[in-house]
Amino acid sequence: MTEILSNPIFGITISLFFYTASTALKNRFKSHLINPLFITVILIVLTLKIFDIPLEAYEAGGNVITMFLAPATAALAYSIFQQIKILKTYAIPIIVGCTAGSLASMGSIYACCRFFRLDEVLTASLLPKSVTMPIAIEISRQLGGIPSITVVMVAMTGIMGGFMSHFMVRFFRVADPVAAGIAIGSSSHGVGTARALEIGEIEGATSGIAMGVCGLVTTVIAILLTI
Repeated sequence: MTEILSNPIFGITISLFFYTASTALKNRFKSHLINPLFITVILIVLTLKIFDIPLEAYEAGGNVITMFLAPATAALAYSIFQQIKILKTYAIPIIVGCTAGSLASMGSIYACCRFFRLDEVLTASLLPKSVTMPIAIEISRQLGGIPSITVVMVAMTGIMGGFMSHFMVRFFRVADPVAAGIAIGSSSHGVGTARALEIGEIEGATSGIAMGVCGLVTTVIAILLTI
């Protein structure tokens, strides 16, 4: 049994199984309230706890999946390329919107950390929560944070963004697909962008470019903070 659990195939198998089942559940009920990623995380945690499986056993396969995170993020460039004319037209609004979004994200997190009197290490771990995972991990390390905490917060931010993005766009009556895409991409990175692609091609493309621009802006801000 120990040999099976320590094999990377174990972590990969249960991840794919739970995600496939969660996706099928979403397709069955066609509800935006059902988030496959969130359900998958919950089911994996419950499985590890119920059967007393060490986290290290799952990580042997989970790390293999994580390895594909950066290429999956880069693959969003295809949808961006398809909408290159629109992106050129709205270059200035996209840059300004992404900069404002990055500043709002980091500023609000910093204010909350100060209000709740969190130490500098936790603050550094939480600051890059709204950028894509590979960038957020490096920023966290650069600021002296704990990458594992950053990973959790980035994942939760993406899940919540994907969960609430459609509702927020409708609630605030954002009719412009470019504005909607920028808002989603700058606040909830890759998971939100995947949700934006479901809303519309333009929303998905602008969300993808916003995710990249916000990563650059946040990196520059992080560099300035370390000077």
